[in-house]
Amino acid sequence: MISIAKRNIGAGEPAFLIAEVAQAHDGSLGLAHSYIDAAADAGADAVKFQTHIAEAESTRDDQFRINFSHQDDSRYAYWKRMEFTPQQWAGLCDHARERDLIFLSSAFSPEAIRLLAALDMPAWKIASGETSSRVLIDAMAETKRPFIVSTGLSDWQEIDTIVQQIRPTDNAFALLQCTSKYPTPFAEVGLNVMDEMRARFDCPVGLSDHSGSPFPAFAALARGGSILELHITLDRRMFGPDTCASLTVPEFSQVSAFRDALFQMDAGAVDKDHIARELSPTRQLFVRSLAPAHALRAGTMVTAEMIVPKKPGTGIPADMTETYVGRHLVRDIPADRLFCEEDFDEHEPPRERVVAE
Repeated sequence: MISIAKRNIGAGEPAFLIAEVAQAHDGSLGLAHSYIDAAADAGADAVKFQTHIAEAESTRDDQFRINFSHQDDSRYAYWKRMEFTPQQWAGLCDHARERDLIFLSSAFSPEAIRLLAALDMPAWKIASGETSSRVLIDAMAETKRPFIVSTGLSDWQEIDTIVQQIRPTDNAFALLQCTSKYPTPFAEVGLNVMDEMRARFDCPVGLSDHSGSPFPAFAALARGGSILELHITLDRRMFGPDTCASLTVPEFSQVSAFRDALFQMDAGAVDKDHIARELSPTRQLFVRSLAPAHALRAGTMVTAEMIVPKKPGTGIPADMTETYVGRHLVRDIPADRLFCEEDFDEHEPPRERVVAE
């Protein structure tokens, strides 16, 4: 179990949903604020950005993962365009808190760590490409705040290494299975890895998904994932390298609704006997009672062929047919109602006689 801004995360708690904005704002501060509102409307617990400071993080030799930009001649230039000032980051953080969202941002340099620490950000998100950045992790650990670690580029040895680095600091941590392909094929989402992480490291685990579909999120929730990080986009026609790996706001809302419903279902401990007693009036609408197969006259000796089971179950139980075979009717019986005890004479025939007939 870990706690982020008084939100407990782990077994027995609703899954923690992170709406990953990343660079979807394309350098527009106004659009970044719009994404905060979208994340809140979609039911996220946290909204997450990425804090890039080009001069502290990158060089002109930095290559695009996907050369998608129509205006940046290098990745360095792209990161420069993605920068916000400390005051602008503070405004985004305040806006998130006004919308009851936890503000998170991945830091990619010591300068970014200092900027975000000054905003009292309650946890650190380690991006998949930074799990081997010991300097960054050590600097984050000094703040005594929890870690959420994505493992999209890591093998088991590297995951072991980062866990060994974090554990001695007494900072709580969670691990996210992630596959850094955009979009991630369903066959490579890796829900089994999430299970293995839980068994190996005894910590909250979850999924950072890049499939662009809500299905892996549904599956991860059903499998007990404690944290989900999902890219969000206002529209799939938006510009940016992660749009193909993102959920629309309505899709994110579906994940949120499924999370809440699943938590209620998991929290409920159903007592079948109690529920059956509670539903007894409803049961009577569906079970059957003894009814005449057709209209019958007073004085008729009833045979098995004259009795059929019909709804509702408010009359003589349908499994008591033999009790009434061989008895006489004391009044005319129409075909459209159930039998009742008062329709029969008072003398039940001996059981042997009924069997003989």
